[in-house]
Amino acid sequence: MTKKKSREILDESLRDEDLESMRNIGIMAHIDAGKTTATERMLYYTGRTYKMGEVHDGDAEMDWMDQEKERGITITSAATTCFWDGHQVNIIDTPGHVDFTAEVERSLRVLDGAVALFSGVEMVESQSEKVWRQADRYNIPRIAFVNKLDRTESRYDKTIEMIEERLGVTTLPLQLVYNEESTGELIGMIDLLDRSLLKWDEETKGAEYHREPLPEEMKEEVSRQRDELLENVAHYDDEVMMRYLEDEEVPVKLIRRAVRSATISGSCVPVLGGSALKNVGVQPILDAVVHYLPSPNDVPPVEGYPVNDEGSDEKLTRLPTPEEPFSSLAFKVATDQYTGTLLYLRIYSGTLHEGDNVYNSNAGKRERVSRMFHMHANRRERIEEAKAGDIVAVVGPDHTSTGETLCSSEEPIVLRRIDFPDPVISVAIEPRREADENRLTEAIHKLAKEDPTFTVESDPDSHQTIISGMGELHLEILTRRLKEEFGVDASVGKPSVTYKETIKSTSDIDEEFAKQTGGRGQYARVKILYEPLKRGTGFEFESTVREGNVPKEYIKSVEGGVTESLGSGRLAGYNVTDLKATLYDGAHHPVDSSDMAFKAAASRATTRALHGNSKLLEPIMEGEVFVPVDHVGDVMEDISKRRGKVSGISSREGVQLVEFKLPLAESFGYATRLRSITRGRGTYSLSFAHYQTVPEKIKEEILHNRGY
Repeated sequence: MTKKKSREILDESLRDEDLESMRNIGIMAHIDAGKTTATERMLYYTGRTYKMGEVHDGDAEMDWMDQEKERGITITSAATTCFWDGHQVNIIDTPGHVDFTAEVERSLRVLDGAVALFSGVEMVESQSEKVWRQADRYNIPRIAFVNKLDRTESRYDKTIEMIEERLGVTTLPLQLVYNEESTGELIGMIDLLDRSLLKWDEETKGAEYHREPLPEEMKEEVSRQRDELLENVAHYDDEVMMRYLEDEEVPVKLIRRAVRSATISGSCVPVLGGSALKNVGVQPILDAVVHYLPSPNDVPPVEGYPVNDEGSDEKLTRLPTPEEPFSSLAFKVATDQYTGTLLYLRIYSGTLHEGDNVYNSNAGKRERVSRMFHMHANRRERIEEAKAGDIVAVVGPDHTSTGETLCSSEEPIVLRRIDFPDPVISVAIEPRREADENRLTEAIHKLAKEDPTFTVESDPDSHQTIISGMGELHLEILTRRLKEEFGVDASVGKPSVTYKETIKSTSDIDEEFAKQTGGRGQYARVKILYEPLKRGTGFEFESTVREGNVPKEYIKSVEGGVTESLGSGRLAGYNVTDLKATLYDGAHHPVDSSDMAFKAAASRATTRALHGNSKLLEPIMEGEVFVPVDHVGDVMEDISKRRGKVSGISSREGVQLVEFKLPLAESFGYATRLRSITRGRGTYSLSFAHYQTVPEKIKEEILHNRGY
């Protein structure tokens, strides 16, 4: 895994001893790979819980919402703190379903390391790859755990090979699987570092395990793979390199030091294996978290910008020490029935006490922290103080949203926000009873504050309330929450696609706004070049104008006028995207020019640039279907009928994996159709890929239905 940016290590004199023994980690994977099951074992073995919850029984600690228990999936990222080998481990269990990608995104933004789970049966699945790429963006060191090795069709070696191929990383297998030769039953895992066989005790539910000498038939293979491991890690530790080259024995402690260095630098990914459900291999994950993943001291100092100057070249940094000025990022807002709103913070520097006044540098407002907690799923433990490296939930700040910075008012800083994808699916919603209208509006806005990928707006034509999200399941769960948590029963319309518009070709517009109404007038002239951009780029604005022609104080107004006009396209009223506007010339009047005049001129210029020069874009989903061999033809035919294209077919242990892309508009009802085609034996996943131009015939239908 090649990093774009090296991870600086703090100077020894600045390293905080308490932080050395802290780990902030996430558990991430494809849906149903066993994340929550593994987390439940970790909590049980660390003494955090006294009963081992099971996802299939609906009593997993980390899946605390009723819908999580019913569906057996994780919906919200749950945080907890446990202790292992003298280390404090803050764990965030993230969802695997693609509809809840915001939960993964915001969790990864504040973590220092992650454990990536892969099923040894399905191996590297689409959402595994997606969350891996998300972690790449934040330069997060990872360890991998290959789960479900108790299943006879599992393939440990093949999964590792696939991790290297599909994710483009160098793996460091630290264990081998040891199965019963005649039955293939999983007996234990072989530790390559100290060359021993690990076996877990069934009677204690895996809480106790012991080491045995290597089985004779495994000694040669262990020796070969251990040599390969040493050869790979020797590059990251001079002492290991010297001993390896001179054929000397390398102590386990030195190997761990080298593996840690390779992991934190992002060069390699240690791999472990086991079966969380059968209680095999979980404690070594905790050991690996402690040995190989970084402490807050091992990650680069957090970077930010001066207030009101986000994106400027001037960078501010904060070291992860309690003595630095306080800085933190609000990465999650949760509605709580007892306290109103809980705000989750990752503290990057300084110290926070109950009762402290802090500064929201994004909103320019002061906030007070009245209470502070360490969280365990939806339960809390009150604390009076938190410092750099901590992940806490606070009560008090009312004006802070996800992605905003809370910091010291004396030395403010703006930390980089979290980027979230735009919603792709919408439904109309209204209360079943007229009396609930205000309650519905209030509840929806609370949910929108919690979830940045859930938006709400009013349709100007029908005056209906439209809610938008990342998929059918996402919106279904949110509407269930309205009833169960807020007591509002709502009617929901059929899902519709969130289309977008873009410009077809470059357009150069010279627009003058002049208004005289007696007395002082309004005057502005702008020359703006509009250019199409690559799909997924969004909107860019640049000014190359000489200040004498358009004074600096009016440039923001020009940008505002352009941005406002892009909210409603000329083709069908959808948001306009993937375009660049460059203000390159203009004119002003020393008396009559104003912010309003330049905004109006820019708005008119944008309307002219889009008129007759727009095209419609639709969201395209990428997916994969696991189907028995005899149903592959029917599945491919159905994908084709839905305007989809198959991009690949491969064999996976008794089933075929069909990879495809299709328009979101054609995906509604796919789950029911797939069950029918495969007689309930097919499984699939879909995630947003990109936007692309809508075919002409389909475009005419959409415009007709919209009344354009």
